[in-house]
Amino acid sequence: MSDRAPFSDASSITPPAVEKRPVTATQHGVSRNDNYAWLRDENWQTVLRAPDALDGDIRAMLEAENDYYAAVTEDLEGLRKALMAEMRGRIKEDDSSVPQKDGAWLYWTQFRDGGEYPLYMRKPAGGGDEQVLFDGDKERNGSEFFDIGSVAHSPDHRLVAYAVDRVGSEFFTIGVRNIETGEDYPDVIESADDSGAVWAADSSCFFYIERDENQRPKRVKRHTLGEAPENDAVVYEEQDNGFFLGLSKSQSGDYIFISPTSQITSEAWYLRADNPETAPVLIAPRENGVEYYPEHHGDDFFIMTNDAGAVDFKIVKTPVSSPGKENWSEWRAHQSGVQVVTFTPYRNYIVYLERENALPRIVVSDYAGEAHAVAFDEAAYSLGVASGYEYDTGVLRFIYESPSTPAQTFDYDMKTRSRTLLKTQEVPSGHDPSLYSVERIEAPGEGGARIPITILRLKATPMDGSAPALLYGYGSYGLAMPANFSANILPLVDRGAVYAVAHIRGGADKGRQWYLDGKLAKKMNSFTDFIAAGEALIKKGYTSEKKIVIYGGSAGGLLVGAAVNLRPELFAGVIAAVPFVDVINTISDADLPLTPPEWEEWGNPIEKADQYGWIAAYSPYDNIRNTQYPPIMATGGLTDYRVTYWEPAKWIARLRDDATGGPFVLRMNMGAGHGGSAARFERLEERAHLYAFALKVWGIEDAAPVAHERG
Repeated sequence: MSDRAPFSDASSITPPAVEKRPVTATQHGVSRNDNYAWLRDENWQTVLRAPDALDGDIRAMLEAENDYYAAVTEDLEGLRKALMAEMRGRIKEDDSSVPQKDGAWLYWTQFRDGGEYPLYMRKPAGGGDEQVLFDGDKERNGSEFFDIGSVAHSPDHRLVAYAVDRVGSEFFTIGVRNIETGEDYPDVIESADDSGAVWAADSSCFFYIERDENQRPKRVKRHTLGEAPENDAVVYEEQDNGFFLGLSKSQSGDYIFISPTSQITSEAWYLRADNPETAPVLIAPRENGVEYYPEHHGDDFFIMTNDAGAVDFKIVKTPVSSPGKENWSEWRAHQSGVQVVTFTPYRNYIVYLERENALPRIVVSDYAGEAHAVAFDEAAYSLGVASGYEYDTGVLRFIYESPSTPAQTFDYDMKTRSRTLLKTQEVPSGHDPSLYSVERIEAPGEGGARIPITILRLKATPMDGSAPALLYGYGSYGLAMPANFSANILPLVDRGAVYAVAHIRGGADKGRQWYLDGKLAKKMNSFTDFIAAGEALIKKGYTSEKKIVIYGGSAGGLLVGAAVNLRPELFAGVIAAVPFVDVINTISDADLPLTPPEWEEWGNPIEKADQYGWIAAYSPYDNIRNTQYPPIMATGGLTDYRVTYWEPAKWIARLRDDATGGPFVLRMNMGAGHGGSAARFERLEERAHLYAFALKVWGIEDAAPVAHERG
C-alpha cells in the first residue's frame, strides 16, 4: 500500500461551486434549512420521460460535477480499462441459459460474441431448427438506453409480447410479434410495468399493469389483440397510493392473480385464465400487517402468509370455491427463525425455499406432507429455484453458487432425489476456487444480536490486519443478501482485498423478525450492525481501521451515508451508488412516486412528530458532521424515479459545505435510471469506476491481480 494520502493530488482541483438557494421547511415545530432544494426540477415527472426537458441550471451543475469527477480520477483511466478487461474476460460472451421445456418447445436465452443484450430463442423439443423470438441487440436500434423488462410467449406458442424501456425511467412499452412471420402487430401499449404481458389461456388477450403519471403501478388492464389500446378494459384499479400492484399466473396456468401490496400488507384477487372477461374475485380482504400470496393446486389455493402471528410465514390451503380466511387450514406450520421465502406447487410436489441464519434451503414435499431438504456442504452459498413453464413435472431446476464457486444449474428428480448437473458457469479467463477462502463470522450487535458476515478472500491474504476490505451492506425492505458468486468482485479480491457482506437487521437474512428489528423506530439497528461488522473484521485481523471502504446502493446508500456520519474515522472511503440520502425531505414529499408506500418502512414524518424524529436522527443529508470524512463517491441516474437524481447531487454539495476531508465526487449518468446501464458490458464500465475509486483509496491502484490458469 502507498504511504501517500489517497487523492492528495485532488487538492489542486477546485470542485464545482453549487449555488445556494436557501429554503426553510418546518415540520412539527422543527425548522431545517436546505440550500440545494432547487436541484429538484419542478417538472421532474416530465424529465423522467424526456430527459432533455431538464432545467438548464440543473443540467449545467450536473455536468460540472461529472467534469470534476473526471478530473479527480483522470489518472485512473488505465486502471478502469484494466478492471473492465478483467471483468469482461470472466464472461463467456456467447453464453446461453439451459433450455426450459414448455409443451412441444424449448425456450432459452443466449448472447452473441460482443453482444450487449440477450437473444430470446426457441426450438422444437423433439429436434429442429432454432428460432429467434427477440434479438435485444437489434431491438436497441441506437437507443442510448435500452432495457428489456420481459419477453413472454403466448400459450399457443404463436406470439411473443415484449416490454422495453428506452429512457431508464421504467415506463415500459409493450409490443406484440408473430413468431413465424416476425411481423409486429400494431398493438403498442405505453406506460406499462416491467412485468409486461400475462397471457389469457386462449392467447387472444393479455393482462398488464399500467403506471400512472407519478410512476405508480395502479391499474391492471386487459388488452385484446387487434383492438386499440386506449379501449383496454380496466380490470382492477388501486385507490391507495401506499399499495402497488403485482400480476402473475399460477404455475398450473389456470388462474391469474392480481396482488395489491404495501410494505406490510397484501391482498389477492383471482380470475380464471380461460375466462378472462370475468371480474376478479377477492380471496380475503386486506388487513393491516397481514400478507398473503396465493398459488393453485387442484381444487385448492395454497397460500404463503404471516397471518395469526406467523412472523416467518407459513403455508395454508383453502378451497378455490370459497377461499376466505374462515376456510384457511394450516399445511406447513410456522417455524420461528425459519422464513418461508417462496413456494411453487407442481402437480405431485410442492417446493418451498426457506432461509435460516442467512442460509437458504430447498424443501421438496408431496401433498401428504412427506418432505425432504436438498443438501449442500459449503459454509456460505446461494440458491435459486427456476420454476419453469410446466406444472405436470417431477423435475425441479435450481441454481447453486457460492462466493468462490461459479453458478451450477441442476435438474433435481423430486422422486428419486437425484440431481443432474446441466451447466457450470464458465470463466474463460480462468478461475481456481481453491485459491479462495469463504468464511462466515458473526459480529456482536446491540441488544445481543449476532450479525452474520460472509467473507471472500484469497487464502494467501494475510490475517494480520494489513489487508484492505470492501464491506457491503443493504439492510432494508426485508431483502436478504445472497452469498452468491460474483465474478465482478474478483479483481479486488485478486489484488488482496477482503470482500465482506454484512447481513444486518433490516434485511431478512435471519428471518422476518430480523427485518422488523431494522425498520421504523428500530432503523438505527441497521447502521450500528454495519459498524459492528466493520469492527469485527478489524478485531479478527481481516483488516484495520481506515482500511475499510464501505459500499451500498439505493437503500444501501442510506446505510453507508448514515454509517460514515456516525463513524467517519473508521472508514477509508465510501461508495454510495444511487444513494437514498435525502430521507427526511423525500419521505415528507407525498408527490414522489415511492413516498406513500415507504411510510411503512421508515415512518410518516408528515403526520407524526415521533416518526419525524426517527428519520431526522439518521437522514444522511441532515446529519453531516463538521469533522474529517474519508473520500466519498456517489453515483446517480437522471431518469431514476426510485432515488431521484437530486438526492446524491444535494448530498455531495452539502458534504463539501459541512465536512472536511474528501474529496467528495459525483458521477451522474445522464442517460440512465436507477440500475444504470442495462447493457452487460456497459455495466462493467460503471463497475470499473467504483472499483478503481476503491483501489486508489487503498493506495493499491498499481497492484497486480493474482494469476489464474486460463479456463
